[in-house]
Amino acid sequence: MLDWLFTRFEAAGDAPALIHLDQPSTYRWLLERTRHWSAEFQRLGIEGRSVALEADYSPIAIAVVLALIERGNVVVPLTSTVESRKPEFRAIAEVSARIIIGADEQPRCEVDPAPAPKNELLTRLLATGHPGLVLFSSGSTGAPKAALHDFIPLLEKFKVQRHTLRTITFLLLDHIGGINTLLYVLSNTGTIVTLADRNPESVCAAIARHRVELLPTSPTFLNLLLMSDAASRFDLSSLKQVTYGTEPMPQSTLSRIHAALPNVKLLQTYGLSELGILRSKSKSDDSLFVKIGGEGFETKVVDGTLRIRAKSSMLGYLNAKSPFDAEGWFDTGDEVIVDGEYLRILGRRSELINVGGEKVYPAEVESVLLELPDVVDASVRGAPNPITGMMVVARLTFATQVDEAEVRRRVRDFCKTRLASFKVPAKIECVHEPLHSARFKKIRRVDV
Repeated sequence: MLDWLFTRFEAAGDAPALIHLDQPSTYRWLLERTRHWSAEFQRLGIEGRSVALEADYSPIAIAVVLALIERGNVVVPLTSTVESRKPEFRAIAEVSARIIIGADEQPRCEVDPAPAPKNELLTRLLATGHPGLVLFSSGSTGAPKAALHDFIPLLEKFKVQRHTLRTITFLLLDHIGGINTLLYVLSNTGTIVTLADRNPESVCAAIARHRVELLPTSPTFLNLLLMSDAASRFDLSSLKQVTYGTEPMPQSTLSRIHAALPNVKLLQTYGLSELGILRSKSKSDDSLFVKIGGEGFETKVVDGTLRIRAKSSMLGYLNAKSPFDAEGWFDTGDEVIVDGEYLRILGRRSELINVGGEKVYPAEVESVLLELPDVVDASVRGAPNPITGMMVVARLTFATQVDEAEVRRRVRDFCKTRLASFKVPAKIECVHEPLHSARFKKIRRVDV
């Protein structure tokens, strides 16, 4: 099933496959460990099952992922960021085996009797003998959705060899971007550099120490990187490319990161758990317009909203109805502006703020707020208003102690010079907690 990939591992031999806790492991070692765990899973009867892999990136975890795929299992990656929800997620995915990998790098396998799964999608996939992948949405409100993929279409695009790069695994293992990063680097026999933590100082230190060439990340992290000034304290000359996705990029952040890293190519990426990651090309390093698609993907815009049809689309949700129309198109919910072949992602329709019939996109207001001195991060959302229907609410974090009354006056005065009146925040909150999730994605919804 993965013979084509293992052939590349054999050819790479003693080239470094990954660097974990500053220790390199070769492709020869990775191939040997993958074969070891494949044989071990066969012995334990972990074949054709739904299997929870509770781990983050590490040499053994990567070998285990490949071995699970090779044995035709449905892989359900679960990281520590969803610790409290793991029992719920295991139940939704009808997990009958768990592999837990802690800091000691010694996998612990728990195998239950293998009852036939009740979910029709799981049953159908396992009957084909194909490996699968289950990815959960963030589930910040309500029940998270579990997207089930056939791994074979997801793997197909990686058979075409591309650039061999030394890459940081910033995006998590239970995220479509994290899985894409892992498979891209391994299929091109590049080098994976893992992170002990994902703060700007640690990321820049790892780039400098291991001569990293590619950093896949999020706009929120890039803003924090700029605010920390960590880039000026480390040698980042090895860095060739920064890719960013998962949320709309504020223009102010993009302009500042382009100025801070003028020799680094900046590339906007686009993908969804339901579809996989599309190939992309930014109009320029400092432009928010991007061309997306590539072999196996079709795109169209209907009523200002992006729709995609993909060969690598998920089979469906395990716990929700199919979101695809009769012709296989998926409504992304992302509103866009079209400029020829290029699109600009404005934001999710569900996050749109309607102020007296006027549209307000949170990312546009956040971009202006992030230009204010001492603002570390900004998050904008809508809230009910008896007169206009909705109003704009801004939450801000600051680098220093601030006078909140003075901040509100200063923020409104600044925004009035940059935004239409209906886009100016009617309510401003100074907060101390992070405005992003563990995945470095903006949190806009708050419990009320």
